[in-house]
Amino acid sequence: MLYIIGLGLGDEKDITVKDLEAVKKCEKVYIEAYTSLLSFGLSSDGLSKLENLYGRSITLADREMVEEKADQILSEARESEIAFLVVGDPFGATTHTDLVVRAKKMGVEVKVIHNASVMNAIGICGLQLYRYGETVSIPFFTENWRPDSFYDKIQSNRALGLHTLCLLDIRVKEPTLESLCRGRKLYEPPKFMTINTAIEQLLEVEQNRGGSAYNEETTSVGIARLGSEDQIIVAGSMGQLLTVDFGAPLHCLVIAGNTHPLEEEMLEFYALKGENPEGKYNKTSSNGAL
Repeated sequence: MLYIIGLGLGDEKDITVKDLEAVKKCEKVYIEAYTSLLSFGLSSDGLSKLENLYGRSITLADREMVEEKADQILSEARESEIAFLVVGDPFGATTHTDLVVRAKKMGVEVKVIHNASVMNAIGICGLQLYRYGETVSIPFFTENWRPDSFYDKIQSNRALGLHTLCLLDIRVKEPTLESLCRGRKLYEPPKFMTINTAIEQLLEVEQNRGGSAYNEETTSVGIARLGSEDQIIVAGSMGQLLTVDFGAPLHCLVIAGNTHPLEEEMLEFYALKGENPEGKYNKTSSNGAL
């Protein structure tokens, strides 16, 4: 049996009772370590917190292991009970859907246990979930690679009056181009896109494309460390959000579409104050207290 278990968004305590019962009876436990992170990251200290609570040794499953050595995990699941832990919800990334498909093709029984993910927890920003359009991912630009396919999706959402959730790039254990050319992998340091970088890239694409999908005055919401005790939610124009230091990762961004009066009232709780030269704003804790 392969258990694919969602851990939620905050810390090791966000695991559900059902999740924990499953983990404790598994012979081996993996945690996927590249599509998202818990609030304390995946340092040795972070892993020990998980291991102490769950009562199991945990193996870090990076991109290479999941994408290139998944058959090893699935072969183990044929013979025993294996847990594969995922930050957020198991189906928050296509990688995990691929793992389920491969397991079923190999005749491995799969049980999925859900948890909170950014896709539903984002509702705390006040924009109603059923008024969102297609979610987009914003990758880091490089000198020679500046993709903008997300622009058309944002433009389409905005034309329909819908909000857009922008998931920001996470680069963990990415091989350097030079090392790939030499055939010996060396890895870049971890890199997490900030809301500020995302907005700069979005505005650059708007300037190049000129489709009037959004501009510096477009109402947006920046969210940092969603689901954790120190989460930050700030609403304002794109230009205003550029002045805010959102702190440690992970970050995401919502570009608002047409807003209902109730949504506008909620956004006021998170709004920047006045010209905000010092970047002051309201913030919430993970329990939603203002």
